[in-house]
Amino acid sequence: MPLTLLTSSGGQLLLPDRASLLVSAPDGGNLVVLPPRPVWERSELSPDELARWGWLVAACGRAMLDVLPQLEGGCLNYWEAGNWALNDAAPPAGRKRAREHRSMHLHLLGRSPNGTDPAWRWGESPRFPDYDQRHTWAVTHERLAPEYCRAIVDAAVVLLCERYEFAVGENMPRGVCERCAYPFAIAQGTPTGSAGAWCPECQLVPR
Repeated sequence: MPLTLLTSSGGQLLLPDRASLLVSAPDGGNLVVLPPRPVWERSELSPDELARWGWLVAACGRAMLDVLPQLEGGCLNYWEAGNWALNDAAPPAGRKRAREHRSMHLHLLGRSPNGTDPAWRWGESPRFPDYDQRHTWAVTHERLAPEYCRAIVDAAVVLLCERYEFAVGENMPRGVCERCAYPFAIAQGTPTGSAGAWCPECQLVPR
């Protein structure tokens, strides 16, 4: 399952689950930004929603560039996704219309000058797996480490508040898992101290 690192009025920042990583951490890393509500196409968002989502994307992308050492001298690719939900083999089987089945989201894909993955060669266009290869593609990929995810979230929140004028603390309650050390978003309205010390991923693992 993906782990929600940060929730704001602009949407959510996710760490993809291990089976869905498009880029391994040493080659640049992979995070995902969801819009503030599910839509099949970004033009379905209101002007304010689109603006705030764009600010969240920019803040999280900049935070990755500033925090991750493998991106020194590198850059990001911002890739709007949702195509696999339309594959004929994806449930429900058969041809599907994008408006009814696509859920738009944006991948933040780090591009490292020192990356070794042949699909992410520096100075070349990236290559993505086919639908039926999506899980075997990711089997050797590494997630971004907890300490880097914490630093990215902290840096993104500062940018959102200082550059994009999000109210300090606006819709962004978060904690740090005592088991895995990843940051995780806490649901709005959750009383302090009642969210649990473990992130949603670790709560699924037997103690």
